[in-house]
Amino acid sequence: MKSLINRFVKDESGATAIEYGLIAGLLSIVIIGALQLTGTSLSAIFTRIQTQLSTASTDIGS
Repeated sequence: MKSLINRFVKDESGATAIEYGLIAGLLSIVIIGALQLTGTSLSAIFTRIQTQLSTASTDIGS
């Protein structure tokens, strides 16, 4: 019984899996944050382009 407990205490494979899980979780949070910032910037750029194109087509038509 004592050898079973010692083997369980020395086993680090579960700790490694938890560490990889934490790293993956942190990376996903960083990626999601970066995509949200980029998405907002891209949305603003496309809105500005759309406005300029609308203005240009109105100027050409008159």
